Amino acid sequence: MKKQLSEMSLEELWQLFPIFLTEHQPYWVRWYDGEVEQLKSMLPSDTVYHHIGSTAVGGIMAKPIIDILIVVSTTERLKQAAKILQQHGYILMATAENRISLNKGYTENGFAEKVFHLHIRLCGDTDEIYFRDYLIAHSQVAKEYEKLKLRLWKKYAHNRDAYTDAKTEFVQKYTGLAKNSL
Repeated sequence: MKKQLSEMSLEELWQLFPIFLTEHQPYWVRWYDGEVEQLKSMLPSDTVYHHIGSTAVGGIMAKPIIDILIVVSTTERLKQAAKILQQHGYILMATAENRISLNKGYTENGFAEKVFHLHIRLCGDTDEIYFRDYLIAHSQVAKEYEKLKLRLWKKYAHNRDAYTDAKTEFVQKYTGLAKNSL
């Protein structure tokens, strides 16, 4: 009998769900749109949604995971959204005072066809949008980001935290440039 995801160690999860990059796929936008339609049927009408992450940036390789930023107005709304989403099958991944992350598409057999990461945040905590928009507007920087991710992929295929940490300096640099250019 296979272990439930909740029973697996972090190392076991990283083995089951390795990092891998694929060519950009045009259907990722449709996956985002379809998931947002479902989310809209569950969450309050004033909730705002953004497609973030590399799947939102054409022309660069990405993990085939659709990242969705969900922006709410209050901490109470943040907690309510997380509760509703968990009731609809999303898995709670991380929680902090003003941030909650959930996912969908992780199974005991590995990734499902469609995988989503939901990042619930308060208004104003939306740096990912600045980074995304900067990459879209600056294709050369987007290609540099792709090269960085390709280098890190093989090194950290089974360590998602290290992979993310190794990208942080690059992401912060260009997020800062994007915010300062306003």
